[in-house]
Amino acid sequence: MIFHSLDFVVLFVVSLVVYWQLTLKWQNVLLLVVSYVFYGWVHPWFLFLIAATTIIDYSAARGIERWPHRRKAFLWLSLVTNLGMLGFFKYFNFFVDNMAAVAATFGWTGSKPLLSIFLPVGISFYTFQSLSYTIDVYWRETPARRSFLDVAAFVSFFPHLVAGPIMRATNLLVQIEAERRFSVAAARDATLLIVWGFFKKLVIADNVGIIANKVFALESPGFYTLWAGVFAFCIQIYADFSAYTNIARGTAKWFGVDLIVNFRHPYLATSPTDFWRRWNISLSTWFRDYVYIPLGGSRHGHLRQARNVMITFLLSGLWHGANWNYVIWGFYHGALLVVTRVVDLAWTPSPRTRRAAPRASSPRA
Repeated sequence: MIFHSLDFVVLFVVSLVVYWQLTLKWQNVLLLVVSYVFYGWVHPWFLFLIAATTIIDYSAARGIERWPHRRKAFLWLSLVTNLGMLGFFKYFNFFVDNMAAVAATFGWTGSKPLLSIFLPVGISFYTFQSLSYTIDVYWRETPARRSFLDVAAFVSFFPHLVAGPIMRATNLLVQIEAERRFSVAAARDATLLIVWGFFKKLVIADNVGIIANKVFALESPGFYTLWAGVFAFCIQIYADFSAYTNIARGTAKWFGVDLIVNFRHPYLATSPTDFWRRWNISLSTWFRDYVYIPLGGSRHGHLRQARNVMITFLLSGLWHGANWNYVIWGFYHGALLVVTRVVDLAWTPSPRTRRAAPRASSPRA
């Protein structure tokens, strides 16, 4: 189900009217039901995957807390099953196609498997969100929850389910557990977010997308025409992605839940590092906290830091899509950050140089 469809409008309005008549427990029951209807509307089998993810991570988190001497085993249970399902559904076709290409290079003949895996929408987002819960429990940053209902509503919360932002248990789950009251001011802000989101999607993104598609369809566009297409695509991708975030935030706010801001004017960034502090913030911080920092972050010298940056961005590229273009995209952005860091170090005077530099004498009164 998509936001700009009559089905969603009906589901949203009806559930919202009922929602504010209920107590907290039944509000969460309704959220879970609506989320499963939203996610399984076209392909009901998607629900088996998200239910399996929820059950595994709920059980793993409880096991980590109940049997601390086996906490690492429960963490591995969560990591292997979640990443295994994500890897199978997202990268199976990519793996088969590349193995077939390698075989053809060596002259080996044979047919590819007839099985083609259909990618469940949103699996990358809810897998990372659910994983962050078990990892945070393992790191003792949040307690394991006893209520399966609350955890299930947290994993499947429909406004941000298929395209983010990726929320943490320390932010979203605590809101699922807390009492929520209807607020006229919050409803007004929510409506403005939704309207602004639809404007960016339908008026800006869809129209500049026509320009970009026409330019990239040309066989030999001129220099200025090509750059016009590039700029149009930049506007399209930002307006489209941020529009979804606005609609998601507005929809969630109508239910008394605040989702994080995912974009902070990224095209006003002053450096590549600053750009990634502004673009898809929830994903950037997820990779920072659960990949880059566990690898060692900026500790252990500049070479190790460069390695950690490259690994993080290569994985980020693969997360975005099962395609070599995304791997190249990750390599490019990782290398750009590494080069930026090297330039910054070259232009920043060392502490010894700063101590040796003569101090300007202050003028006498």
